[in-house]
Amino acid sequence: MYNILICDDEKDIVSALKIYLASDDYNLYEAYDGLEALRIIETHEIHLVLLDIMMPHMDGIQVISKMRETYNIPVIFLTAKSENTDMILGLNIGADDYITKPFNPVELLARVKSQLRRYMELGAAPKKKHLLQIGDIVLDDMAKEVSLMDEKVSLTPKEYGILKLLMENRSRVFSPAEIYRAVWAEDAFGSEGTVAVHIRHLREKIEIDPERPRHLKVVWGQGYKME
Repeated sequence: MYNILICDDEKDIVSALKIYLASDDYNLYEAYDGLEALRIIETHEIHLVLLDIMMPHMDGIQVISKMRETYNIPVIFLTAKSENTDMILGLNIGADDYITKPFNPVELLARVKSQLRRYMELGAAPKKKHLLQIGDIVLDDMAKEVSLMDEKVSLTPKEYGILKLLMENRSRVFSPAEIYRAVWAEDAFGSEGTVAVHIRHLREKIEIDPERPRHLKVVWGQGYKME
């Protein structure tokens, strides 16, 4: 679910925008001045900002100027026709798009979806280094969680260690001894059977068909890899 911040000092406009966006199941945050908007951006993961230009305490131009020092979040300006000069200035300092009041709901939704797609799917969003993904398998090293097709998978610490090692080194083949030394942090003497058992259990948990694994592969005579 995407998080959208709506910032406008007119509560009726914020309420209307929330109604327009509610049908698409976004998680919506609201602010009524620029300072409040910046506080939300600093404390929450925001994927898109709908930002009014004329606001008390800190206007939209000041907000986006401050945002661009740190954040690459897409911003759509909410403008009145009389604010064309300010809108052009905002685009020049980092706004991504604008829409003129009163809003056409269909146009608004189209612009929101376009900016979210660019940010989240086309590489503009910052990469989360703690997330590893291969196919439907996602490993979140911050939360120490693994999911398969959005369903949590319960792994032992050693199974988790093996999976993380292989996912961090996609397509590289690791021998059983190399896996044992990396995960168990012990001498690898007699490790082949131990690693094989853990690999089998891991396959049973992360592969749709463990007998014909799509991702956790064996390279006969050499070791294991993720692909």
